[in-house]
Parts: sequence; C-alpha cells; structure tokens
Amino acid sequence: MKANFHRTTLILVVGLFLLQGCASTQQRRDVVKTGFLSASEQSLLTEGKGAHEALLRYVNPDVDWRSYNKVMLDSVTVWKDKETKDVSPEDLQMLTDFAYNQMHEALSRDYTIVSQPGPGVMRVAFAITEAEASNPAADVVTSIIPQTRILTGIKGYAVGGKPGFVGTAGGEAKITDAQTGKLLGIGIDRRGGTKNLRGMTNEWNDVEKAYIYWAAAMRYRLCMLRGESNCVEPED
Repeated sequence: MKANFHRTTLILVVGLFLLQGCASTQQRRDVVKTGFLSASEQSLLTEGKGAHEALLRYVNPDVDWRSYNKVMLDSVTVWKDKETKDVSPEDLQMLTDFAYNQMHEALSRDYTIVSQPGPGVMRVAFAITEAEASNPAADVVTSIIPQTRILTGIKGYAVGGKPGFVGTAGGEAKITDAQTGKLLGIGIDRRGGTKNLRGMTNEWNDVEKAYIYWAAAMRYRLCMLRGESNCVEPED
C-alpha cells in the first residue's frame, strides 16, 4: 500500500515537471471582431502565416520601418461586448493596466517612448476585445489527472478549440504614423490557455500570459520588419 502511494506520487511529480515545459497559451482558430478597426481597415486583413503573426493581419508594404525610433503608446481600451460584459470594472482596470505595462516594457527596449507625435514616431493602439477568466480549481484537476477530462464530455472543448476550464483573450492592435496618421499595420488575434500548471491559482493567468506573448510578439515582428538579425522570438 505504501509502495503504491510512493509510486503514484512519483508519477504525479514527473507529470508536473513535464507539463511545466508546455506552452502557457496557444493561438485560437477564430477571432472576435469589434469596431476598434474600421470596416476599411478590416478589409485589408489577410490570414497571418509567418512566425508569431496574428491570425488576421496587414502590414503596409510602403513603410520604411527603420525610419521609426520612437513610440507613442495609447492607453489600452476595452470594447464592451458580449465577450467582456461580464468582467467586473475592477478586473478590466487590472487587465488594461497589465496589458499596457507589458507593451510599454517590450517596446521600450527598442524605442524611445514619447507622449507627443513627431518625426519618426509610431503610434501604437491596443484594444482588449475578449477576456474570459479560467477556473483555477477545475484547471488543476483536469491537468493533473487527465482521466477526469472525460467528465467534461462534449463540453471539454469550446468553439475555436479552447480546452475546457481555461481562460481566453482577444485583442486588436493598430500601428500608425503618429504625425501623419498613415496606417502602418494592424492585427487581430485570439489566444487561450493550455493545460500548463504554471500560475493556475490566478484566474486571469491565461489572459495575462496572452498579453505577455502579444507584447513580445509585437516587438519581434517590428524587429523583423526593420531587417534586424538579432530579433528575440517570444515564448508561447
């Protein structure tokens, strides 16, 4: 009996270490569109296929990305829709602050952050379009004991391939020339949690991880557009 207990404990510990190496979030197959981007802007979107590209994206082909060395970062906005209507004002404030801080930290590594338009200044705007908290307790159960996923039945995976009991985040971004308003690039993306155990005690962990990823991915894509050779890829 005691030997069986130790054997079971060892299996669980090994499983935990293996799960720690899995991705925190993953890209979903569909997106939630809002009015953040105009209809004409949305018409420019095509499916992203490159490394760390948004599900839908547009990059202006007539842009000298090396000519920009400053960023004016707008406050993060929330588009109140069915995807965010049930999130409390306090949680939305926390999420917008978190997303802004991640964008600021990532972009400030390569650009000077400014508060006014001018030559060589990009204006970056980001909107939260979906924020769904996870259920930490259920997440732990379904992750540690895979067999219990059977209990979720048909509801084990939601629309868009989201595993049951994990959080989902949606976001839209727009980059313009801060001085002229010229559209430089736009993107719409959606990410959800996996069965990674890291941070599961925080119901917003999956959403926060998505913001961390998006900030790093934006920095990486801008670096690639500048033609740099030392671009740092984000971790999923």
